[in-house]
Amino acid sequence: MEKTIEMKGMDLGMLFGPADANLKLVEDAFASKIIVRGNIIKIDGDKKEVPVIHEVFHEMGSTLNRKGSLTQDDVKTLIRITAVQNGHESQQLDTVVHYGRKGAISGRTDGQNAYIKTVRKNDIVFSVGPAGTGKTYLAVAFAVAALDNREIDRIILCRPAVEAGENLGFLPGDLKEKVDPYLTPLYDALGDMMSTTRLKPLLANNTIEIIPLAYMRGRTLNNAFMILDEAQNATTMQMKMFLTRLGVNSRAIITGDITQIDLPSKSKSGLLEVIDLLQGIDGLGFCKLDASDVVRHKLVRDIIKAYDHKEN
Repeated sequence: MEKTIEMKGMDLGMLFGPADANLKLVEDAFASKIIVRGNIIKIDGDKKEVPVIHEVFHEMGSTLNRKGSLTQDDVKTLIRITAVQNGHESQQLDTVVHYGRKGAISGRTDGQNAYIKTVRKNDIVFSVGPAGTGKTYLAVAFAVAALDNREIDRIILCRPAVEAGENLGFLPGDLKEKVDPYLTPLYDALGDMMSTTRLKPLLANNTIEIIPLAYMRGRTLNNAFMILDEAQNATTMQMKMFLTRLGVNSRAIITGDITQIDLPSKSKSGLLEVIDLLQGIDGLGFCKLDASDVVRHKLVRDIIKAYDHKEN
């Protein structure tokens, strides 16, 4: 079945969202082919599905006219409601976090899907697991999606500047040059989700801050998405300091790998302590990933399993 829709008097940039993110949500939720030419939308697919997609676009337009804006969350809700009303349930939307420069960012394993659900239900989430399980990448995707949807005003990404056998004082360069190598994974994740032309101004005006954990002291962050990466290397006091920065309408994700603690032997990992200390608090969630959730090279999973077996 084929159907053509003409979106008259509609700002298609706002309807389809930044980088056509709203349009991509619709495309990924259904099997039908959707082609856009100017203000004409052509839908080609199953005779039961095409009318549902037509209704989704109609509801998107109505919502945009009523609110003056249309977020990805709005589109997801409209797709879900319209699909259910028409007996055509789509499950794929539940795992899509954000649309980056390289396409949809979504859960690829059962553990990652559980992680996504936990983040959506809680304001603070602790995600613990080995390297390559997508802890940091998905956290950054959530933050960027929240910024794009205007749910928050800024993103704060931080890491403890602690590595085995190294000391900042002995590294060459000024302070920024000393700490930037520790923060490279966060820059890499952002680079996958945003073009350089968009990312640079956001970094320059501190809409997105990538900073060492020590720089969080004394701040209260409202309307922000905070991420603490490599949290196993945060001390007890640093972890408490980070968690108490959370202001009004702010959210936080804390990620770490408890098998790779680089703190001095006399220092206790704040992540290990907080896992036991904060259990059972409403609005705070925990997610544990394991070797089965590794999404890097297939050998990484085998390497992690080998080390786990040696330690046990």
